[in-house]
This record gives sequence, C-alpha cells and structure tokens, in this order.
Amino acid sequence: MTLEIKSDQTINLEGLLCPIPVVKVSQAIKNMAVGGVLEATATDPGVLLDIPAWVKSTGNELLSIKKEDKLIRFFIKRTK
Repeated sequence: MTLEIKSDQTINLEGLLCPIPVVKVSQAIKNMAVGGVLEATATDPGVLLDIPAWVKSTGNELLSIKKEDKLIRFFIKRTK
C-alpha cells in the first residue's frame, strides 16, 4: 500500500520544455502558504534532474517524483 500525498494545488506542465517547468513551479510555490503541497505533471525528462536541483537550492522539500511512462509527477512542499 502506498501513501497518497494530498496536494493543495496542481499544475500541468505537460509539453513544456526546460526552463519553463522550473519557472512555473517557482511562481506557483511563491503563491502558496508555508506547508502547502504543490503537485505537478510534466513530460520533459529534464525535470527529473531540474526539480531536485531547484528544491535543493530553494530549501523546499521534494516529497515525491515518479516517472509513469512519459508522464512525470512530482510533489513539492513549501517550507519557507
């Protein structure tokens, strides 16, 4: 049994290429309350490296990142 992560906001980044997914995630997370969880879906395989690097540089928390066929789904918790 896997634990389902509850998100406060969802954004669709499918079809967007680097650096746009990171820019959109950054904009969305700034509009969320601390402790809020952002869920995003993307198709650019670059997000598998870009999002963990962005989270590390901003101090937010990557709760999950998972590739399902061509779709990549990830959850980020705003920590500051």
